[in-house]
This record gives sequence, C-alpha cells and structure tokens, in this order.
Amino acid sequence: MRHYAPYYLLVKAIFASLLIMHVSGQNVFAQQRVQFTQYMFNGLVLNPAYAGADEALSLTFIQRKQWAKIEGSPSTQSFSAHSLFKKKQLGVGGMLINDRIGVHRNVSAMTSAAYHLKVGQLSYLSMGLQAGIHSRKSDYASLVGNANVDPKLYDASVSYTAFDLGMGLYFRSPRLHVGLSAPELLPESFSLNDTATIRLNNVNFFLFSKYRITVNENVDVEPSMLLKYLKGIPLSYDINFNLIYKKVLTLGVSYRKSESIDFMLKGQITPQLQFGYSYDFAIGEVSRVSNGSHELMINYIFRYTQAKVISPRQ
Repeated sequence: MRHYAPYYLLVKAIFASLLIMHVSGQNVFAQQRVQFTQYMFNGLVLNPAYAGADEALSLTFIQRKQWAKIEGSPSTQSFSAHSLFKKKQLGVGGMLINDRIGVHRNVSAMTSAAYHLKVGQLSYLSMGLQAGIHSRKSDYASLVGNANVDPKLYDASVSYTAFDLGMGLYFRSPRLHVGLSAPELLPESFSLNDTATIRLNNVNFFLFSKYRITVNENVDVEPSMLLKYLKGIPLSYDINFNLIYKKVLTLGVSYRKSESIDFMLKGQITPQLQFGYSYDFAIGEVSRVSNGSHELMINYIFRYTQAKVISPRQ
C-alpha cells in the first residue's frame, strides 16, 4: 500500500503531527516506490536489467488512478522505452514517471543499461544498472489554509531534486522469468530549515518470478509472484494468475497482500500493439477509504515478421 494519506482530513492530521515533530529536530520516514498492477507486462518498471529483453524497441504508457473518487488520491503516469542493440548483448532504456498525490508531486527520469549474457539456447542472464533524478515538491500551505499557525513552523512549499542509482539481475527463458532488483538505492534527504531535516529511506527490493505452462495449442497459463521488501515495513507480496488464449487474449487475477484483489484484461490487437486494463478491488483496511483503482496500459513493439516469399524460379 502507498504510504500517503488517502484523503485531505487525514493528511491535515498527519501534517499537524509533523509540525510538532518538526520543532524537536531530525525525522526519518520510509517511502514506497510507485506501484503498478500490470508490472508483469512491463518489466522495466521494476528491474533495470529488463532493458532490451523484448529484443526490439518497446514503448509503454501506463495511466493509473489509485483509490478512485477520493479527493487527492494518487494519480500516476509512466512512459518507458527500451531496445536492444543488434549484437543482442546490450540493452538501453529510459523511463519517465509523473506521480501526484494530494499536495505532493514527484517526477522521476531514469535511464537504464543492461548486459544480456546467453546461458542457454534461448536463455539469458541479464545484469542492469539504472541512474536518474527524482524531483519532489510539496505544497503544505494548501493544507493549513487560513489556520492560525506560526509560519516559522513550516515552509509553504518544499521542493528538492535528488540523484539515484539502481541495479538488478534478470533471468529469462521461453517459460521461466526470475528477477531481483533494487531500483532506488540512494536514500534521499532535504532540509526544512537550519535545524530540521527529513530523510526518506526508500531502498525497495523486489523479487519477481513467472512461469508459463502450455495446456494445449490454444491455452497457456502463467502464474507469477512478486515479493516486495522495504525496511521497517512488513514483507508484502502479490500472487498472480494469467490465462492466455491463442497468445492474443489474456485474463488475469491477482491478490495483493491485505490490500486488493486485482482483475486484468490484455488484448494483442496486432503483433506490435497491445492494450491492457486492470481494476483493483480494495479489501481489508484499505476498503474503508477506497472504492477501487484503475490502470490502463498501451504497449507498442517495433517488431515485424517478414513473410517468406517463394521465388517463381524455384
């Protein structure tokens, strides 16, 4: 679950507590990475070692609205692109993420490079690095409104930019994919004033695996799992199950620990173009403040199959 207040009244209460702690000195917070549901269709959002794994130029756009119909709920747009060089050993990629929740706006720009080592006839072990910047801005003044608060206790607007590094390993074969990654390794910190500093410990670790099972010539099933670890927060996980019909239509369901049951639909419109949609049905404590989340994905891969032409001279 995203560790932000899902609506403004709760945000105001938290902000009041922050003002009190602000006076006492230094504070430490943990922040989870932006969350997507259709990550199994776009591995670059989790692991820089995936850059180039589609073996062609691949463009993906994702629009996510979390906790729909709640004022100030998270809204995220992501655009990623990655490709493989002709020697099929070096992949490069880039990703832009615009994330807004309440008074907070986060913009990230990351580049990735991956080396793909062939370890079997159709199997590869990839090692990837990622580097980029995060720009954070928070307009706290809009939370306080007309309240009579000493302006020395807060900054009306807090903004900063931080550099970041990430790394990952990824194994892929026609049936099995396994990836381990830490996309954001460097802790971020910024000063509110001369005496108070906020530090964001945002080192997330992800372990992802999926396995494709062929039932018959028309149907494949693909179970997968994602483990998510962030220090100070209980281990979280997603369990997914996708049914693939004629490699054109994918129907999926996921369980996200104590947070949601997710439903997915993906269609392969052409060999290059595919659309995906997911709906997260909130469960547990989250269901008290959320009526679901929506996510739309569009992917285009510049991969073309050349039809075999038989020479009339044969």
